Amino acid sequence: MKKLLLLTAFILASLSLQAQIETPAPSPFSKVEQKVGLTDITLEYSRPAMRGRTIFGDLVPYDKLWRTGANANTKITFGDDVTIDGQDVKAGTYSIFTKPGESSWEVFVYAQDEGGLPKEWDESRVAAKTVSQVVSLPMKIESFTIGFDDLESGSAILGMMWENVYVPVKIEVPTEKMVSESIEKTMGGNPKAEDYYTAAVYYLDSDKDIKKAQEWMGKAMEMTDDPAYWQLRQQSLIQAKAGDTKAAIKTAKNSLAKAKEAGNDDYVKLNTDSLKEWGAE
Repeated sequence: MKKLLLLTAFILASLSLQAQIETPAPSPFSKVEQKVGLTDITLEYSRPAMRGRTIFGDLVPYDKLWRTGANANTKITFGDDVTIDGQDVKAGTYSIFTKPGESSWEVFVYAQDEGGLPKEWDESRVAAKTVSQVVSLPMKIESFTIGFDDLESGSAILGMMWENVYVPVKIEVPTEKMVSESIEKTMGGNPKAEDYYTAAVYYLDSDKDIKKAQEWMGKAMEMTDDPAYWQLRQQSLIQAKAGDTKAAIKTAKNSLAKAKEAGNDDYVKLNTDSLKEWGAE
């Protein structure tokens, strides 16, 4: 009996000792935080490695539901309502499940953020479903990777890569709606020079009403004692796009002089190139 108690104590002590040892996870956890336009998107997933194995069609069977990574579910959190393949997805946290195929993948944004693959598939939990074509890569991707590509003010591509395949899913965010509402609210109150400037540049970059952008930029410059070269640069671009080349050249020359004074070679080149393009003497 005494020997049994000693053996039990030894085993417990060994387990306690082992529990204190930390080793690297074979499929490391990764967290990606990305702002798309004005929307925060967070991705949490684990990254298994190839380790000489054939992945798709073998380790990850074709046409079977996959948790899209290892260990816990791959989770994505949207700070605002978004759109995926024409389907509205409410702000919140979801699992990303996929069904890989040779030429295309089915991708599911599923309203369950933990617990592994569903024991019973609930179609009512599918917030969005899309089919994405597989893009063959010219090299091997050793570790499963998900990231955000082709970032624009209103969208981004969620790109999944492993082995020699890349699978893109486009996510659209409500930047246009959010900015328009902000501009309307601000302009209806007591806008400052910075507000007029920001709204004007947004209209320029978004290819919106350039006459309105020119009006707002004019007000911003009137309210600014000593406009900086980068502000004048934007004003010149708006003037040129509005068809007022003469004013654009004058403003660009002013921006160029201030950029030279500040020692900013980038803006010196930008202004020099624009002046040449606009036919300045």
